[in-house]
Amino acid sequence: MAITYMTKEGYKRKMEEIAYLESVKRPEISRAIAEARDKGDLSENSEYDAAKEAQGMLEMKIAQLKDLVANSRIIDEANLNTEEVQILNTVRIRNIANGAEMSYTIVADSEANLKEKKIGSSTPIAKGLLGHKKGETVEIRVPAGLMRFEIVDITI
Repeated sequence: MAITYMTKEGYKRKMEEIAYLESVKRPEISRAIAEARDKGDLSENSEYDAAKEAQGMLEMKIAQLKDLVANSRIIDEANLNTEEVQILNTVRIRNIANGAEMSYTIVADSEANLKEKKIGSSTPIAKGLLGHKKGETVEIRVPAGLMRFEIVDITI
């Protein structure tokens, strides 16, 4: 699996999610399987089949999260600067076509949340901004076509 960059906060959230799934959800599903098994014939027991499927999905999610955490690198926020756009920077951009301004924080893909104005580093806009400096105009190919943005400000 590819290396994933995370903040300390993002890493902590993933570890808490793993702990919750293992300590709360796994025992719940085990109890559901045991209850379904006690109801008799397993060949025609849909509750048992559903519980076993839920167990498989849970174990797959736990494995994916553990793999993500094992291949993650925590970004040292002390090394961040605002000379050029990099991960964990908040970038204020202006759409050249209509003058609309927007701000996004570029984060690891696993921490992206558009409602919080956090975009993943592998999105077209983030890729187009990374490495550029304040005042530069960048052209970014997005699904709707080619867009031009001016980098108005870079902050941490």
